[in-house]
Amino acid sequence: MQEEFITDLEMLHDYQFNISFDDQGLADIRSDEPVPIGGGEYPNATRYLSAAVGNCLCASLAFCLRKARSEPISMKARVRTVLGRNDKGRLRVQSMQVTIFPEVDDQAKLERCLPLFEDFCTVSAAVREGIDIQVSVETPKSEQR
Repeated sequence: MQEEFITDLEMLHDYQFNISFDDQGLADIRSDEPVPIGGGEYPNATRYLSAAVGNCLCASLAFCLRKARSEPISMKARVRTVLGRNDKGRLRVQSMQVTIFPEVDDQAKLERCLPLFEDFCTVSAAVREGIDIQVSVETPKSEQR
């Protein structure tokens, strides 16, 4: 099964873009490049990529927990993205370290989800082929995985 959606971008000025989606219920967002190239008023594509990877992993973990009948009490994440130059001197995303901080009422159900949830994350699974994405999950009562 394939699904297709459309994302439209329109340059407003300099490096600022308005980004709209074919789902009319979704609000437009904007992007900009950081200073000195752009004005730095909005996140750039790299920051949106970091957010997309983190969001997808959190949503996948939450979905797994809910399937196991364990509603997450809370969930936070931090994505540390490393930029560097490739052999041609071009700036590239070199790695991402995603740390998820779920608070759950049933630690055993969380433990069952840990080996499963990453495989169901659409974004990180696709991006991982080109970018090293490391994922860890930390809870107050567990050691880092």
